[in-house]
Amino acid sequence: MPADFLHLPRIILWAWQVPENMEFIDPRQVAVAYLDQTVMVRDSVATEPRFQPLRLPPATQVIAVVRVEMPSRSGLPSDTNREALVQALLQSARHPGVAALQVDFDVTRSQRPFYRATLQELRRRMPPGMPLSITALASWCAHDRWIAGLPVSEAVPMLFRMGRDGAYFTRRGPAESLREPLCSGSLGVSLDEPWPAHVQGKRLYVFEKHSWTPEAVAHTLERASQ
Repeated sequence: MPADFLHLPRIILWAWQVPENMEFIDPRQVAVAYLDQTVMVRDSVATEPRFQPLRLPPATQVIAVVRVEMPSRSGLPSDTNREALVQALLQSARHPGVAALQVDFDVTRSQRPFYRATLQELRRRMPPGMPLSITALASWCAHDRWIAGLPVSEAVPMLFRMGRDGAYFTRRGPAESLREPLCSGSLGVSLDEPWPAHVQGKRLYVFEKHSWTPEAVAHTLERASQ
């Protein structure tokens, strides 16, 4: 597991844009990565805050997640747009009680230099010692390892909703298919899909398309222990 995240539980539940009452969870067993805001980068930068309720036990460790969306056919973003995006990300990182920041941005090939520059500036200005996580397409961790050298604590390969590539990564397992070191410590999985073999020792970010229930959390813990 990434050393920066050793203070967090191994199981992290994603709380997306749905109402969540998770007061039943045991903070010793799970942490929560909650969608804090969505940032749209177009001709200008607009933000949409989380508008669904989120209730957690007081001791829960939380990761603020920011979803970034930019049209694939948009022109090259300006320095002004990059600064506005960095400011939005810093706003989420600076919320009281946030243990880490995660950026969810499915960039196209032409957008990669913009993303790299954004992460470099973000890392420079984030609270000292705060872990920085990004989500990653599985291909970024396998044969298209352009994320090497990014200033992040981890890249979480998203091993669900992969279409035709799903069978390849599930069959071969993360140790064999995910060769990028940034992707070696964590996996992103979904409760409604098969998980790859050999998840022991990996930090697991778990997606649930509905609101979390005690039964869903119990099922997650059971699968994570196998």
